Amino acid sequence: MSQSSHATTVVIGIAGGSGSGKSTFADLVQAGLDDADLAIIRHDAYYKSLDHLTLDERKQINFDHPASLDTQRMIEDIKRLRAGETIAVPQYDFSLYTRKTQVDELAPPSVLIVEGILIFSEPRLRDLFDMKVFIDTDDDDRLIRRLNRDIGERSRTLTEVLSQYQNTVKPMHLEFVEPSKRWADIIIPHGGKNKVGLDLLSRKLHMLLKRDYPEQLHT
Repeated sequence: MSQSSHATTVVIGIAGGSGSGKSTFADLVQAGLDDADLAIIRHDAYYKSLDHLTLDERKQINFDHPASLDTQRMIEDIKRLRAGETIAVPQYDFSLYTRKTQVDELAPPSVLIVEGILIFSEPRLRDLFDMKVFIDTDDDDRLIRRLNRDIGERSRTLTEVLSQYQNTVKPMHLEFVEPSKRWADIIIPHGGKNKVGLDLLSRKLHMLLKRDYPEQLHT
């Protein structure tokens, strides 16, 4: 990987249950810092490659368990960014349940947002975050958002989404995601468009970047 003279990257972790609004929140933070050097990487891009399995076999994998993710690679990638190296972020095909052959090159940004449901459940990953934010959203709202996303964007059927939610998403949320909330520095309720939480994090990032905070940023 190529080297960069970039200063140490500030790393912000944004966690929460599936469909909680993590991606929306991360995207809004990025939009509010549109002239800053900010990048987002998502934990679900690091799902393990399952090319050795058939499509039907892949569909049976518990994708809400930490073992389904190559968290070690993400840890190494974040460390490389902080060391000034450019990394290759994997791409994932959610319709085929496996990795794509393409990757996204990412040079070290000033601010790196790491987003995912399980990023606070692994101590070695959790310890890399300068700030940890948990998006806390009602279960019914999360299920509705997941239905809309998986059917509309990931080529899933209603039956597949509901079966996965009942068999793995909800049990794994209770076992891994909900308990990881205790590690958060900030817990933001009511989904990813919480204006107060967004302003709070944006102010903190402006301070870290030594920039004036625009008062009308999220009105």
